[in-house]
Amino acid sequence: PMQILTYLDGVVKVEETELKPRVGFLYPVLTHNISVFINTTRERDSGQYMCTVNVVDDVISTGKNVGIINLTVLVPPATPTCQLHGNPVVGANVTLSCTSEKGKPSPVYQWQRMAPTLQVFFPPAQDQAKGTLKLTNLSLDMSGLYVCEAENRAGLAKCSIVLEV
Repeated sequence: PMQILTYLDGVVKVEETELKPRVGFLYPVLTHNISVFINTTRERDSGQYMCTVNVVDDVISTGKNVGIINLTVLVPPATPTCQLHGNPVVGANVTLSCTSEKGKPSPVYQWQRMAPTLQVFFPPAQDQAKGTLKLTNLSLDMSGLYVCEAENRAGLAKCSIVLEV
């Protein structure tokens, strides 16, 4: 554990950590609400935070003066990369892949073929965890624009690829 913020004898002290310029008490401490804020959150701010309250001349009942909270900083998916694997000729099989370098929790991927022939794909052709779409026995009418969406609770990002059979 690393101490980041204290209030003692009427003085607020912010310890020398990477949180120093971004953390503080949300309200004046004498309001008895000792909520804290963290500005400009980063993924590495995720973790367990503990608040300990000790009142002078108070009879402390063990464990009742400690509050613990787990913080998970969500990260929207980065713009994914769309790629074609295989030779797109009539009768062949190809795989379209979609990968996003960042995202917490891990993004779920969804492929769709755009207008004029809108098409949504499902397993086993599409693997939403890996971001792949397997197209088998290619035909000329499978040519078109394919869009992949990488999505998690924090956001959504897209990439696209043109398939020319």
